[in-house]
Amino acid sequence: MHILITGGTGFIGSSLCPLLLAEEHQLTVLTRHPEKVAKLYQGRIRAIRSLTEFRPEWPMDAVINLAGEGIADRPWTSARKQQLNASRITVTEELVSILRRREQKPAVMISGSAIGWYGHQGDAVLEENATAHDEFMHRLCQDWEHAAQGASALGIRLCIVRTGVVLGRGGGMLKRLLPLFGLGLGGRLGSGTQWISWIALSDYLEIIQFLLKDSRQSGVFNATAPKPVSNSEFTSVLAGALGRPAFLHIPASVLRLAMGEMSDLLLNSQRVVPSRLLEARFKFRSGSLEDALRNELG
Repeated sequence: MHILITGGTGFIGSSLCPLLLAEEHQLTVLTRHPEKVAKLYQGRIRAIRSLTEFRPEWPMDAVINLAGEGIADRPWTSARKQQLNASRITVTEELVSILRRREQKPAVMISGSAIGWYGHQGDAVLEENATAHDEFMHRLCQDWEHAAQGASALGIRLCIVRTGVVLGRGGGMLKRLLPLFGLGLGGRLGSGTQWISWIALSDYLEIIQFLLKDSRQSGVFNATAPKPVSNSEFTSVLAGALGRPAFLHIPASVLRLAMGEMSDLLLNSQRVVPSRLLEARFKFRSGSLEDALRNELG
């Protein structure tokens, strides 16, 4: 297939592209650094700086829309919130606009979202049809998903992937936690009872490929492992995997003071389950957090 990928050079995209190339797909990647992409993949990937560079005559069988600046990279000032919105919603709107003008539409679009859509939910088990708690992350994801729905209106099979905490050595949460836990400076955050809905990077990549290939699948999917864990359990399992203690405790009040609203990412509780993927008989490689850390950390 000829696949257009936005966000193809991020933590997830940089792992996804080699897998798709290995299956002999033809890739075009939207990136701020096309020269680096062309050099990295030795010309095997067409890199563009703007969606307007994608020519009408170029084939496009599928779209994987993963664009978005790192949600936890900088404090959530008003300006930063605007950047987070633009990097997701504006890019998705531009993408749908281009699809609307194309005579030949792609068969499928896989578009990113996040479990932040649900907001803080305590111990409630969250399937794809759950209601949401209104807060910044919910509004961001809601608008992001709404922008993607424009593809469905064009007759394109649309899969929206509400992504959990992706666990892989090369980025995301583990990249930040490993140095601290490696020094024995890990510990629970807040009460430690808040749920973490995680997904191994290898499973996430399999989910993208599964949805890409199975034409029966459409709609919203929770991309999380079947067994979410509490923050305390996550802390204990990660420390055990590294053979280090994790006795520290950071109170919620300290996190709120230090991080402001962005502390929601650490303190909010989202007990998400991938009901639709399980119904579709998707097979998760990592059945437990222990399995995931063993596989991802080697």
